[in-house]
Amino acid sequence: MACDAFDPSDHLDDALLERIRSRAATHDRENSFPHDDLDDLRAAGYLTALVPEDLGGAGLSLAQAARLQQRLAGAAPATALAVNMHLVWTGVAKVAADRGVDALRFVQEGAAAGEVFAFGISEAGNDLVLFGSDTAAVPTPGDGYAFTGRKIFTSLAPAWTQLGLHGLDTTSPDAPRIVFAFVPRSEEEARRVIIADDWDTLGMRATQSRTTTLAGALAPADRVVRRLPLGPSPDPMLFGIFSVFEILLASVYTGIAGRAVEVAVASAHARTSKRSGRTLAQDPDIRWRVAEMALTYDALPPQIAALASDVDARVDHGARWFSLLAGVKHRAVSSAKRIVDEAMLVAGGSSYFSGSELSRLSRDVQAGLFHPSDPESAHAAVAAAWLGPVED
Repeated sequence: MACDAFDPSDHLDDALLERIRSRAATHDRENSFPHDDLDDLRAAGYLTALVPEDLGGAGLSLAQAARLQQRLAGAAPATALAVNMHLVWTGVAKVAADRGVDALRFVQEGAAAGEVFAFGISEAGNDLVLFGSDTAAVPTPGDGYAFTGRKIFTSLAPAWTQLGLHGLDTTSPDAPRIVFAFVPRSEEEARRVIIADDWDTLGMRATQSRTTTLAGALAPADRVVRRLPLGPSPDPMLFGIFSVFEILLASVYTGIAGRAVEVAVASAHARTSKRSGRTLAQDPDIRWRVAEMALTYDALPPQIAALASDVDARVDHGARWFSLLAGVKHRAVSSAKRIVDEAMLVAGGSSYFSGSELSRLSRDVQAGLFHPSDPESAHAAVAAAWLGPVED
């Protein structure tokens, strides 16, 4: 499917989008998980967007999925962020398969069969992220692994059926090794996978990204997908995780930015100045402010499209990949924050009330600061790319 012929509404039509939009405020207010959104998206084939057509999916590219996530995030940011984590794993499976690694085919087949995949990588205080872990991964008979540790920000907590995670193997002859595997959710595993009901946050409330405690959670041998040395690696699966994660995250926050511009424009046309008798859309200061928002926003979708297309086309940016991917996520989040702030000024004091959409967008956009790569990591990566490594 050629990207220039791609119409996002074919996969996320206006009626579905408006249903999802109409529920977003309620899920935010009630701090509830959007089971209804997930059911609708599953029925529309959204959860298999990145699964190949011959395995029952839509066969979309990463660039196309990024456009879809921008569209969804404009309606319900928390729903988009939650679904993002499932799409990351199906995207990783695609990126790996495109590079000759078929170890994640079961993810594609599982998604087509209705499985929901969650992302169990984040750990409190682990700034190594993919390249290290405080979770113990202990080999079990039959070449599986038992995982013991604590994962945070585990989105889709009420709904996932497979948890993709990593841990540190310190006991095998070739240890230490970072182990990537998938743990199923089942009655049998319930005593070894304990999900806290602890998600009560400033924003992105509907993601229900609850803390997950692993107490010997078992991943069978056929769900152990990688054993890698500590630290950065050119492994295709690691590249897939980082590239898909950063690009789809950037897409969610770009969707928030686009929606904030739309709301600001509507507010400018709806509000009338007592002084001039004209709408604020005619006020030169408001016009400048909206123009500044649009100038900032307009730069984001092309950047995401370009990098996602390079991933799809297997372009080799070598050592620059890390800074390019960290950079696009950082720019999307920081730009979205500025745009939402400006939109609230255009809309006026009503946007400060918790029931307003802009108030919710303002809270939701804050979550972008805490996803890898954080501002410090992004700047370090870009500095290293342009200035070289810090000397000892």
